[in-house]
Amino acid sequence: MDSATFESSTRTPLADAAETGLKIVVVGGFGVGKTTLVRSVSEIRPLNTEEIMTQAGVGVDETTGLPDKTTTTVAFDFGRISLNERMVLYLFGAPGQERFWFLWDRLFSGTLGAVVLVDTRRMSESWYAIDRLEHHKTPFVVAVNRFDDDISGFSLDEIRQALALPEHVPLIDCDARVRSSGKNVLITLVDHLYELAMAREMTP
Repeated sequence: MDSATFESSTRTPLADAAETGLKIVVVGGFGVGKTTLVRSVSEIRPLNTEEIMTQAGVGVDETTGLPDKTTTTVAFDFGRISLNERMVLYLFGAPGQERFWFLWDRLFSGTLGAVVLVDTRRMSESWYAIDRLEHHKTPFVVAVNRFDDDISGFSLDEIRQALALPEHVPLIDCDARVRSSGKNVLITLVDHLYELAMAREMTP
């Protein structure tokens, strides 16, 4: 993928005024674009735990629909992005393969909110992520990563129905390769968290 796509030239150091750090987890199925999203939005060189896929994963990792997938995250990805002078998000990308799902519960510890990335070619792989977040009562938004070869044509309403997603959960389109698009996903999550916090304050 063209390095220019990640807009790396726009990365900036952490501002001295930063005082609020929020932990955000990016989850979703295998090969949905979690590492790409963290990499594209991070203002620091992201920490990746990607390894080359080997014959040992054949029959274990489901690669149908991912002919170009050659690496995989085996622990987590980590990046950072400042939304403004005071608010910083610390991003943790969770591994997507089922054999690494046992790591998710620990990654969720201390998490303020989450992004569920969805690939319409493999939509069923998003159910487990949504289930675990609901189990932990972790607020989340769902972002549909529109791949270049996505010819499904599913609308957001159709995807919401397929995922049995409640109306109050934000659902948006994105391109995980593009920094501005990934940043919009994170802003959507922060806005959602703010609205939930305000609603709790209004509840007698």
